[in-house]
Amino acid sequence: MNANDYIIRLERTEDNRGVENLVRESFWNVYRPGCSEHYVIHVLRKDPAFIRELDFVMEQDGKLIGQNMFMKTIIEADDGRVIPILTMGPIGITPELKRKGYGKALLDYSLEKATGLGYGAVLFEGNIGFYGKCGFTYAREFGIRYHDLPEDADDSFFLGKELIPGYLNDVTGVYQTPQGYYVDDSDVEEFDKSFPHKEKLRLPGQIF
Repeated sequence: MNANDYIIRLERTEDNRGVENLVRESFWNVYRPGCSEHYVIHVLRKDPAFIRELDFVMEQDGKLIGQNMFMKTIIEADDGRVIPILTMGPIGITPELKRKGYGKALLDYSLEKATGLGYGAVLFEGNIGFYGKCGFTYAREFGIRYHDLPEDADDSFFLGKELIPGYLNDVTGVYQTPQGYYVDDSDVEEFDKSFPHKEKLRLPGQIF
């Protein structure tokens, strides 16, 4: 990867369909047969929690190659406070450029911009193997629990990062996923019909 061969900018309305297709290509058959992430993004843009100033695309030679977005959400603290935070993603890179540094570059850039806007922390679901390289750790280390997850369940998917050092000091509580991330499978199926056909496959390593 050459730092001079791409640009990162805010998503524009005319990018929407191209971004959805990019995300579809990036996630297809990764976590389940087919994917829902392209429809999730379509829905999230209309959600009140969506942050337009933190909705980024990565472009190379005029072609969209990456995307990341942020949403506002909260921690319901054990002491009764409501702590505003961010959640993030899905973050997608075009399949042929995965594992070449573009995802990290996009993530580092978008986190820097979120910090610049004064947001205190990011919590989301992800793989520590990748996101640990960008300063994320297990959310449990901050004393934050994932909503509706039994106490003895594996929470290694739940990650966090302070953007303002100490923002989560003296905070314990439950993270709430914005409602826009919950989509109906039938709606996903209907939305997907407007894209070129792709075969859904059951592959090793899928989690759904």
